[in-house]
Amino acid sequence: MASFSTAQFIALVQTLTATVQSLQHQLDWFQRQMFGTKSERLRVLESSQQLSLGEVLAAPEDPVAAKERSVAAHTRRQAQQDAAVGDEESVPFFDEARVPIETIEVPDPQTQGLSPDEYEVISQKVSYRLAQRPGSYVVLKYLRLVAKRHDTQALSCPPAPTGVIEDSRADVSFLAGMLVDKFAYHLPFYRQHQRLEHSGITVSRPWLTQLGQRSIALLEPIYEAQLDSIRNSRVKAMDETPVKAGRKERGKMRLAYFWPVYGEHNEVCFPFFPSRDGENVRAVLGADQAADSVILTDGYAAYASYAKKIGIAHALCWSHSRREFIEAQAEEPQAVLEALRRIAAIYQIEDDIKVLALTGEAKQLHRLTHSKPHTEAFFAWVDRHLQDHGLRPTTLFTKALNYVRERRPGLELFLTDPDVPLDTNHLERALRAIPMGRKYEQFGIMEGIAASVT
Repeated sequence: MASFSTAQFIALVQTLTATVQSLQHQLDWFQRQMFGTKSERLRVLESSQQLSLGEVLAAPEDPVAAKERSVAAHTRRQAQQDAAVGDEESVPFFDEARVPIETIEVPDPQTQGLSPDEYEVISQKVSYRLAQRPGSYVVLKYLRLVAKRHDTQALSCPPAPTGVIEDSRADVSFLAGMLVDKFAYHLPFYRQHQRLEHSGITVSRPWLTQLGQRSIALLEPIYEAQLDSIRNSRVKAMDETPVKAGRKERGKMRLAYFWPVYGEHNEVCFPFFPSRDGENVRAVLGADQAADSVILTDGYAAYASYAKKIGIAHALCWSHSRREFIEAQAEEPQAVLEALRRIAAIYQIEDDIKVLALTGEAKQLHRLTHSKPHTEAFFAWVDRHLQDHGLRPTTLFTKALNYVRERRPGLELFLTDPDVPLDTNHLERALRAIPMGRKYEQFGIMEGIAASVT
């Protein structure tokens, strides 16, 4: 048996301790992804222990939520009953101009067999039920008469209606539905092909792929115009998110990236690049920006480098800063809770601004009056904790503290510019379709495995 010196034993213990801490952090992260709430609203941090299946534990009362605060006066809406109850005052829960309605007359047993002169219809009651019919395709059959004039003996026939794709059997409604199913509802072409076959329509799968490519080409001018509008926006948000695209080797796909950008008119585009290289920022936004332009992003260094080279302001996202502290909740639960409370106070002021409908100078003045003291107090609190930690080993909590302190100028930019949002959540809501697509893809793989096993 090999013998260890005291120094070697201490080094081994330190290595194993660091490994255990790293694995515990990864386990905590996966537990939060699987079982944690997805809302980022401030709440009391959960216990690090995971309940066993079947255990029931009452949710802890949030002391922050229990505090009372004044809200703007409003009129409470009367509780709405289910429209299926069916009385004279029932209100439809759908848009009658868009949803097909099948009218069904319900016979009255009390009047069955009576002649019309034996009873009188006083009124009519209406009730509604939401029903479902199998999805269906429609074939448009155009009839074009071939006519012959008696005077000139000339034959004539009107041409077939022109489609968006010349000489194609696909109507524009089919093209639109195909793209919506593919990109909005993540229904791949091979499943759409199966659905067509089940509906009695025989087409090839490559035909769907070609239709998709040609339809996308028709939409490119709209995309380019929208991207130009975003580039001309004074304040724009940008992010990047990974996606598997293209075959790397057998059984594996390449990792590529969408770089979504969001403009001041609520337009959003998803430029695609095969890498996360920082030059992609310049390729999307261009090399020329107005002097008063602002780019709002997370803490990725590529954005800061671009803003510095171009000479524009760089605002940073408070939501990403908050997530850095959430990652450290297992190590320093009380200190992390205090950080989240301080950040929540800043967000509360933004909620007040929305209620008051403040814009422009009034919004900036409100931020300087109310948000600035909270922001300065937060960074003073960060500095105190960094001093207290001194030369102790780096932890996730000190990493979060350094993250916000190094990015303080960008995090404080919203105080002096009323057009700058507090975070990039509006952009992240727009790009949810991409991670949702990854989830559907994983579900489809598992579905295929289950089918092969059975």
